[in-house]
Amino acid sequence: MMRSRSFGVFDTINIAFMLFMIFVTLYPLYYMGIISISSGESVSSGEVFWRPIEINLKAYQVIFNDPSIMRSYGNTIFYTAAGVLVNLVMTALCAYPLSHKHMYGRSALALFVVFTMFFDGGLIPRYMVVHALGMVNTIWAILIPTAINVFNMILMRTFFEEIPEALHESAIVDGAGEFKIFLKIVLPLSLPVMATMFLFYAVAHWNSFFPALIYLNEKKLYPMQIILRNIVIQGDMATQSAQLGAAEAGLAVMTENIKYACVFVAILPVLVIYPFVQKYFVQGAMLGSVKG
Repeated sequence: MMRSRSFGVFDTINIAFMLFMIFVTLYPLYYMGIISISSGESVSSGEVFWRPIEINLKAYQVIFNDPSIMRSYGNTIFYTAAGVLVNLVMTALCAYPLSHKHMYGRSALALFVVFTMFFDGGLIPRYMVVHALGMVNTIWAILIPTAINVFNMILMRTFFEEIPEALHESAIVDGAGEFKIFLKIVLPLSLPVMATMFLFYAVAHWNSFFPALIYLNEKKLYPMQIILRNIVIQGDMATQSAQLGAAEAGLAVMTENIKYACVFVAILPVLVIYPFVQKYFVQGAMLGSVKG
């Protein structure tokens, strides 16, 4: 009885703690949503807290009618899609050879790759290399310097090492080459780690703004995060929102509404995609945790 009672107390405390964590996690998203659809006056007066007041969608109208925001949104989608493709291909091509225990020079090559994880030349040498290669103000400056994340490569290599060596040997006996083994056997068996890497790289590209800030000069190439930074920090939409507010009496849209609407629109794709890859993410995140 005492044991069952202690388990009941533990379950109650655990459930209460989990509910609290769910609230702490979800309330900021909810708050951004209700701020973005409330009237500008109610937001500026601090009345919006638990529910939207005087609901209107004028902030989203401003966003979707602004060509620079829509163009940057398309750029972000393209950078994310192309960047994830480059990342997955380059990471897999690096991890697969290093997963072979009998590869000549494997240890030295692995040490060379891992060395870059702890030592970096810095921003100025990196910019000089990108400039010397003629990639400044091009999409390649976004895709090439971040082609491989060493930590993700190590995770993928660990997964490849857990694939039975017998499959590799039997494929060689049947006349398959390394490239065919990689495409026909290794990759189909590596769906969990590939989905995990997809999530890691996609979120990183979607939220990235610093490479674009450093390497891109033309606004037509800016991703959504740069435009969002300018709106949040510099208030670029203040004039436009004031004009819309003057034109629509009683439905004024403040800059604060537009800021939260932009943030909400920016994180929405990640929120939509994550549930579909979450099960693979759990499997991939546990790579190498159990041996034997």
